[in-house]
Amino acid sequence: MSKRICILNGSPRLTGNTKELIHSFTRGAESVGHEVICFDLQTMNIHGCLGCCKGGKDESFPCVQHDDMAKIYPVYRTADVIVLASPMYYWGISGQLKSAFDRLFAVAELNPDYQNPKKECVLLMAAEGNTENNFSPVKAFYEGLVSHLNWKNMGIIYAGGNMEIGDILKQPYQLESAEQLGKSI
Repeated sequence: MSKRICILNGSPRLTGNTKELIHSFTRGAESVGHEVICFDLQTMNIHGCLGCCKGGKDESFPCVQHDDMAKIYPVYRTADVIVLASPMYYWGISGQLKSAFDRLFAVAELNPDYQNPKKECVLLMAAEGNTENNFSPVKAFYEGLVSHLNWKNMGIIYAGGNMEIGDILKQPYQLESAEQLGKSI
């Protein structure tokens, strides 16, 4: 069954290692008939959440802030799978991804009980470090997020050993893993 996949690319490098993971994942997902839409958050005008809890009044634009989240909201709402793609920044996701994801709360505000839409989720992460200890803070964040949202984790790619643009091309198994994950959705 074909699925709609929304990728939120939190990398500021539009041709970096995270984007290579995205390309490989997308190639795999599209090869089995899924529809993939990727948002490069670095190129978008997205403001941080105000914490005002005043969203959820307008279904076509659930947030009170009017910026490029207007492009993401309709795709997010109809997506079956959300892919969080980010380089590791200080043992977490990038600020670009965090800001956009926080703003998705406005969609939950459309429901009286603030329930988030049920989704499947994937994490793609490139990082300099390449140890389990290095990825443990991100793992804890992602697992907590997926658990609290009641989403289904469909897979994680931790691609360590990738600092400079293009480093991931020297580790083709990481890209092959991302492509296989895309096919498995």
